[in-house]
Amino acid sequence: MTIPVTPAELYHHGLQLLLQKDIPAWVNLWDDNGVLEFPFAPEGRPPRLEGKAAVGDYMRRYPDHVDMHDFADVKLHQTTDPETIVVEMRGVGRLVETDSPFDMTYIAVVTVKDGLITSYRDYWNPLAASQPGADFAGAH
Repeated sequence: MTIPVTPAELYHHGLQLLLQKDIPAWVNLWDDNGVLEFPFAPEGRPPRLEGKAAVGDYMRRYPDHVDMHDFADVKLHQTTDPETIVVEMRGVGRLVETDSPFDMTYIAVVTVKDGLITSYRDYWNPLAASQPGADFAGAH
């Protein structure tokens, strides 16, 4: 495997790891001090996770909740900062607990330095995540 060198390549690689349900490998794409933010997090959900360990703890049970089948309609936009990209996409799969369909639209602003994610702002839809059975839907 080629080591991802651009933020876009790293992001695409991360999506493949999530589809493979390889959460430890996905977490290894993070800088030790990386920050994951959910600006639209509803009450009771974490709006900010600081550090690789916190991101790993949050994501470790992701495959137990969401069986992701595809990341569709991925559009990556380069910003004026070569280390920062804006991503639009849909996550498609099923919620494990209810076996109901999962289809979430995301916009993310991701910054990568020295080949690792340092900042990831995940603008997911809290209204869709509040549907029955979608308890873990915002974790991405």
